[in-house]
Amino acid sequence: MRGIKFSFLCKEKPQRTGKRVAIVGAGPAGLTAAGYLVCKGHDVDIYDKMPEPGGLMLFVIPEFRIPVERVRLGAKELEEEFEVTYYPKTKVMEDEREDEGDEFYERVVKLSELRENYDAVLIATGIWNVRRIGIPGDDLEGILSPLELLFWIKGAELGYVPKEKVPDLRGRRVGIIGAGLTAVDTAFECNRLGAEVEIFYRRTIREAPAGAYEINILRNRGVKWFELVTPKRVIGENGRVKAIELLRTRLGEPDETGRRRPIPIEGSEFQVELDYLVFAIGMVSTPPVNGSYIATDRRGRIVVDSRHMTSVEGIFAAGDVVNGPTKVGRAIKDGLYAAVSIDRWLRGES
Repeated sequence: MRGIKFSFLCKEKPQRTGKRVAIVGAGPAGLTAAGYLVCKGHDVDIYDKMPEPGGLMLFVIPEFRIPVERVRLGAKELEEEFEVTYYPKTKVMEDEREDEGDEFYERVVKLSELRENYDAVLIATGIWNVRRIGIPGDDLEGILSPLELLFWIKGAELGYVPKEKVPDLRGRRVGIIGAGLTAVDTAFECNRLGAEVEIFYRRTIREAPAGAYEINILRNRGVKWFELVTPKRVIGENGRVKAIELLRTRLGEPDETGRRRPIPIEGSEFQVELDYLVFAIGMVSTPPVNGSYIATDRRGRIVVDSRHMTSVEGIFAAGDVVNGPTKVGRAIKDGLYAAVSIDRWLRGES
């Protein structure tokens, strides 16, 4: 099997420029940027909180989408052929904040320290938190984060997470709120592990972010699809999830996204019994700051200019930490564009 070719512009490292770049995050954007920069002769160090490079590609996204071995071979080539240095189990954080996937890091390095010690820094930390829905009962035992659940499943298969940490889903009823790729991947993995899976979505399959093709694959595997429904409250028993109460919806005028707005229909409540409930309604960017040092917007995403430069000269950012949750292809493209800007900036070009 061939690895992902991150250093696709060259076969060997060219003459060194003497410039050093620190990349924070070893996901698709960070590894792609590293591949470009080493082909331009710069020395690259990559810092990541996980025990090996790959980010969500390795530790969250199911194997059928991105084979683990392809990611590992691509990262290994950067290390062995282009002398990229990895600093795993290292969380870069200017302030203090706990994120999902923090189980492995053993040391913390401040972002400001990297800026002092390197000629340029690229932030590519992606998304390691999920959006909360905020309805009654959303703190009951049995409610799972999709990111955490996928991380447990993949981490156990990679040998990093104890298998006992993965819930025994055989014959269990798992409800999933949402219809994006995260919801689809969670449904696929739960179905693969023997769960009875049901997906609840407030619009129709035509508006589903993951697309009708992905959802129909799940339906053919026995996953139940409920559309035009929205959660009202989670019903518990002895502190644990027992059911989800839903309201039926109808579609109104388009909202700011261009999709028709779901409008709850009063008095249409109904309940579905569940053992586990997953809120897969969106993921949140996780920059290595918590409201200080570099500028972020109201959603917590890093603000950059046309060069991918942040509010601090010499610190760049790319990928989902800038754009919010996107597909891997866009993160790769954004990492590449940021690397082009970094190379030009290091060379003093406009």
